[in-house]
Amino acid sequence: MNKINKIGTIVFVFIIAVLYLPIFFLVFFSFSESSIPGIWTKFSLKWFKQIFDNANLIDAFATSCKIAIISATCATVLSLMSAIATCGRKKFFGQKLSDRLMIVPLITPEIIIGFSILMLFISIEKMFNITIERGIIALSIGHIIAAISYGHLLIRDRLLCCNTNIEEAAINLGAKPSSILLHITIPAIKGSILASWLFAFATSFDDLVIASFLAGPGSTTLPVLIFSNIRIGISPVINAFAALIICCIVIISILLYVFISKSKKHQNN
Repeated sequence: MNKINKIGTIVFVFIIAVLYLPIFFLVFFSFSESSIPGIWTKFSLKWFKQIFDNANLIDAFATSCKIAIISATCATVLSLMSAIATCGRKKFFGQKLSDRLMIVPLITPEIIIGFSILMLFISIEKMFNITIERGIIALSIGHIIAAISYGHLLIRDRLLCCNTNIEEAAINLGAKPSSILLHITIPAIKGSILASWLFAFATSFDDLVIASFLAGPGSTTLPVLIFSNIRIGISPVINAFAALIICCIVIISILLYVFISKSKKHQNN
């Protein structure tokens, strides 16, 4: 038994090291005064100060946040609608097929999604003799397509686990479908809706492949900017900015954990 526990501890420590050592070194060297990555000289915050003097970095971050919020909100709404439709009691022709088709973008490489959307825009431009600008709208559409399948699966699985007795009782008492949706269904799956939105936001904010196809002038996202700069050389400013983002993620994660814990405690009471 002790041998098994030791092996489990070693495996756990190894996995944690693989996951978090790169992040640790990134944050650690972001406080180094040296302009050469991976070399520690002395503690300094000068690279964090230079973040706010880098207009391109700030603009790319704002653009990524804007696109991520738009795509996450739209993807979550569409995922909620598709999940309710495929899990609903009212059957329709092709219901099972629709549920299966929602998984297709999940297993489709992002490079195929980005290229296919680009070809769609080009075809529409040729057919209707119009110009579709590559920018925030095009990027949002691509990110919605990439994220909607994840949201659909998260919300659908939660809906399948829900107790339908409350909804049936509401129907028997004459409640309208809209009231049942707003006051019973959505509150019961709000955790999955939040998880779907957060996942879609992270997927959009982190995307590089689709943005490479659909980004245009004035819509450079943060991943595209970082990737283009890394090909020239790793900048300590970008290193510091990445460390700042990681700190924000840690704070948000802690707040979400506290919020979820309090919600569960309130439900149990």
